[in-house]
Amino acid sequence: MINFKDVELSDKTWARELLAHSNYRGCEYTFGNCFIWQAIYGTQIARVKDFYFIKSGLSGKYFFPAGRGDFREAVELLRADAAREARPLEFVTMNKASMEWLRDTYPDEFQFSSDRGFHDYVYNFEDLAELKGRKYHSKRNFINRFYMNNWQYEPVTPLNIGECAEMSAKWLEENDSEDGGLRRESCVVRKGLDNFFSLDFVGGLLRVDGEVIAFTFGEQATSDTFVVHVEKAFARIQGAYPAINNEFVNYACADYAYINREEDMGLENLRKAKMSYQPVFLEEKFSAVQK
Repeated sequence: MINFKDVELSDKTWARELLAHSNYRGCEYTFGNCFIWQAIYGTQIARVKDFYFIKSGLSGKYFFPAGRGDFREAVELLRADAAREARPLEFVTMNKASMEWLRDTYPDEFQFSSDRGFHDYVYNFEDLAELKGRKYHSKRNFINRFYMNNWQYEPVTPLNIGECAEMSAKWLEENDSEDGGLRRESCVVRKGLDNFFSLDFVGGLLRVDGEVIAFTFGEQATSDTFVVHVEKAFARIQGAYPAINNEFVNYACADYAYINREEDMGLENLRKAKMSYQPVFLEEKFSAVQK
């Protein structure tokens, strides 16, 4: 029997050790993401031997196991857990290698699917840091316009993190505070800020005339990839979004080959914005449900 539990900060060390072993690049396979989104998805976790299990308490769906050991044994444990709830075993956010292993190990037992809206956008560090070439001409123009302001960049520290929370609240007011999705996201951002240093997040902010007008933060996803969980800027300040992206990548991400800027959730405007930064590849995600 798997004893699933709520995600707690005390789980961070063992969870990250097992996640690091699997080296999954998807944004969901980071401890910080799991922790800050748990209230939205009812996320629960468990350790069985050297496997890290993640389950959505709302949907009853599982992430593919992370860690080391006999993966077939791990899948059978999850199958038994689903059966106790009279559900078919269902996986979400699997990478391609995990999907192929499940398909080959359990031929004709699962039905597979993939949703483009939940693939992560992954970029070369050099592309986002340098913005070279004609394909980034418009980004450089927007950033140059931003640089005409009286601006400064700072890493997020205990001295300025409260200003990020204040800016996030103002951002919600300016972007339809009655929108349920934005309000839920705002709660996630606040949880990230409230637990920022305990989660070992790394972040940066921009000021204009002394006021925080943009901030961002994230964490290491794999040995070669940093994932950006949150990026907020006042759209009324021209160039603020590309500027915080560029400044943060240069300041905080030089040790990584790739930057994962997460999915577009099927939103056309967000997809257009993420494609405009020219991803080097999309981290594909697959779902599987027991037939």
